[in-house]
Amino acid sequence: MTLWVFGYGSLLWNPGFEPVEARQGRLDGWHRSFCMLSIHHRGTVEHPGLVLALDAQKDARCTGMVLRVADEDTDEVLAYLRERELVSAAYLEVKLPVTLDDGREIEAVTYVIDASHAQYIDFDLETQAQMIASAVGGRGPNYEYLDNTASHLDKMGIADPDMAWLVRRVAAIRTGESV
Repeated sequence: MTLWVFGYGSLLWNPGFEPVEARQGRLDGWHRSFCMLSIHHRGTVEHPGLVLALDAQKDARCTGMVLRVADEDTDEVLAYLRERELVSAAYLEVKLPVTLDDGREIEAVTYVIDASHAQYIDFDLETQAQMIASAVGGRGPNYEYLDNTASHLDKMGIADPDMAWLVRRVAAIRTGESV
């Protein structure tokens, strides 16, 4: 069975494996959101950061990258992704239907937020910006995660007004400027 992985955050710029095919794809019924407290990778328990997750929302649509794994690498890549993405059980690993940019319909392993988990949040953009500007975790500063993701979405031609606002606001907070 062919393994596809849907990337919408750090998997866009740091998948951790070499895909044999990468396509833009659309996932319906979900939206990309800074709705997960990061207590390992981009923050700590004492000073959590925020990372992106897919949050269920009727009529939403999320465009991301869909990465096809070499058949011989399937077990190794799944083990790697589970160690990376399921570190605190705030994500759920599900297979969801994705429409590729060439019209193909496939099923992709996707990591979505568990809305009943303690790390699930729904903060306003200003609160998000304040947290992202100052949090640091095991994989580095939270603002680097934001900047890398926003940069890759821009390169892909994917507009995300909330993320663009967060990039500007976090930069202003970090430099002491007002927006």
